[in-house]
Parts: sequence; C-alpha cells; structure tokens
Amino acid sequence: MKNEKTPLITVQKCIKKMLEKGISEGVFPSAAAGIICGSGNEKKKVIVHCGSAALYPEKRRLKKNNFFDLASLTKPLATTLAILCLIKEKKIDVDEKLPSLFEKKITGEKNKISIRNLLSHSSGLPAHREYFKILKEIPVRKKNEFVENMILQEPLIHDPGSASLYSDLGFILLGRIIEKRAGCTLASYVAEKVLRPLKLENKIFYNPLSKKNKSIPQADFVATESCPWRKKTLCGEVHDDNCYTMGGVAGHSGLFGNINGVTTYAGMILDIWKGELKHPNIIHGDLVSFLTRQKNIPGSSWALGFDTPAGKESSSGKYLSRKSVGHLGFTGTSFWIDPEKEVVIVLLSNRVHPSRENTQIKQFRPYFHDRVIEKIFPATNKNNFFVAERKNIV
Repeated sequence: MKNEKTPLITVQKCIKKMLEKGISEGVFPSAAAGIICGSGNEKKKVIVHCGSAALYPEKRRLKKNNFFDLASLTKPLATTLAILCLIKEKKIDVDEKLPSLFEKKITGEKNKISIRNLLSHSSGLPAHREYFKILKEIPVRKKNEFVENMILQEPLIHDPGSASLYSDLGFILLGRIIEKRAGCTLASYVAEKVLRPLKLENKIFYNPLSKKNKSIPQADFVATESCPWRKKTLCGEVHDDNCYTMGGVAGHSGLFGNINGVTTYAGMILDIWKGELKHPNIIHGDLVSFLTRQKNIPGSSWALGFDTPAGKESSSGKYLSRKSVGHLGFTGTSFWIDPEKEVVIVLLSNRVHPSRENTQIKQFRPYFHDRVIEKIFPATNKNNFFVAERKNIV
C-alpha cells in the first residue's frame, strides 16, 4: 500500500484497545486479530492477541500461537480451495451434477443440483439438521455415508439456483464429493494439495477425533463451549455437533488454525488473486471466478464458497469494497479480503466459551472492521471517503 497515512504501530494499538473492550464487555473471553496491508513485496502485517484462552475448568491466558476452532471458515479455506485443486486435476467440473458425482439415482429437482449450486448456497438444501442425535447410534465406519444419504433424502426448500439459503448440508456433501474424487480423506487432501504448497499445514489443519495431533498439547488450543451433551468444556475438539459425530472432519467445519496462519493464508489468497503469487495446484482464472459474486441468483451475496459484503448491515462494516470476500464462523471467527484497498482483516475469538448463547459478536464485528479501516485510511470516515479511498490504494 502506498501513501499510507497511519503507522501500523498506531493501528496495532487501536486494535488492542478494541479487543480489550470486547473482553471487558463480555463479547468473548479472548480474541486475536491479524491485519495485512498491501500485497506482494509491499505487504505489511500486524498481529494482536489478548484475553483468556479458557475460563473453565481453569483460567488460561491466550498465547499468540494458540489454535482456534475456525468453524465455518472451513468452507472457504479448506473445502472451496480443495474443489479448485480438483478442477485443475480435471477430476471435477464446477457444473457437474449430483447424480454423476455420487453415482446414484437421484430423483426430482435434486438431480439438477451442481457443485456451483452447493458452493453458492443455492442448492435448495436446508440450512441445518441435527444429525448428531442420530449419528451417535451409528457405527463409526458408516457415519459419513449415513449422513450423505440423509442429506440426499432431504426435501428441498426451493428449486436449485432460484434462491440462496446458507447451508451446512451443501458443504457436507462437498466434503464427501472431494473424498470420492480425490481418493483419500478430506483432511489429507486439504493438507497435501491446498496447505502444504503454502507451508501452512502446521498452522491450519483438521484435528480428527480418531488421531488427534499428539504433537500439539491441549493447552495450545482455545476452549469453546461447555457442551451440554458431551458433558465437558471443549478444547482441541471440534465444536460443531454434526462434524464431531462425523469424526471431526467435514466439508462445513473441523478446521483449526492460529492467528498467524489464518492471516498469512488470507494474505496469500489476496496475492494469488492479484497475480503476485502462484499456487501450484490452483488455476488463477478459476480462483478469480470463484471470488466473484454469483449475479444469477436473486438476492444472493455469495461468490463460490466465499461471501461478499451484504448491501446493508454487513458484518464486514460499511467501508470494504464490493469486490471483497470473506466468511464468518459460528465460534466467533471471521476474515475479510479487500482486493481494492489491499487489506486483509482476520478476527478469531472463542465467543461460544462457555456458552453459545452469547451473541454480542454480531454487533462487535462491523464495529471492529469499521474502526480498523478508519484507522488505516484516516479519511474514510469523512465526507470525502471515496476520494481518500482512491488515493490510498496501489
């Protein structure tokens, strides 16, 4: 970024105050934020962390490299990028439909659902189902196929492509599709094809219940909810109930990451987007297409696997450009990437600790994003915002 008016040390202090304010007001017990300004060789990064990684059963201070449950950030950062890798390998096509993908007879409107529909949340599938209540009784080796069949039998809410409804179920199917076409587990494919080329596989990863990463102590994970049915405070074990009963790895949830890893990753996505960096397993044009809002879906803000700022009251705040992409996670995580301002903003928290009933993060997110942009671009909160914006970007 050229003509930067605010030193990043000042931005860092501002972020620290905001996170401390969030902690003192009970938005979350702990939070970590990562900011990147610029791309390529012009890139500058700020990392801030504070608060308590756990309050129960014992209070524990958050450390810079602690791992957060990224929840639905799994959708863009693992599943979507894995689909892009399979496209380059010519093992999949974004407009391929469910019958050939699952090699099953699928009747009715469901046989029109494509990978594009699943990625853009326009498949018509329901948002969520509490499969975990049934899955507890299913043998481990049969759980994933059982969920797959349950989803394929779900009645559609609307016709494919006619509207947008955010759906975990669609991304669970995408996870299954990746495993079928890749010929290996989702966790291993994401690690090998998506993350390892970027040297991020030790900073962002799935943590399967069957073989949890023994090299990482539990104290290096941030606690989430005191789960009423697992009868314990979750830490290093995926929070999402369906993902947990599927073994901790799924297309919609299951990824863990620390603030440096997620911020670096988001910055690399920006670099690949702008042609400053190449990913050996992803075609640049395909990524650009995925990061573009799907205009043919009425009322939708979705690109493919990534969200874009909503017209009003977006969690991204009011200053990010329309071309920005990002995503939210239920545990209190989020990231936004703005290619025009060349800014990345990552916020990781454990707002569900000790209870998911705490929803203050909804008000905190837009406040946080707006203050960050106002601090980096001092003129953005004045009447000459758009002029100031053009002057301050490369």
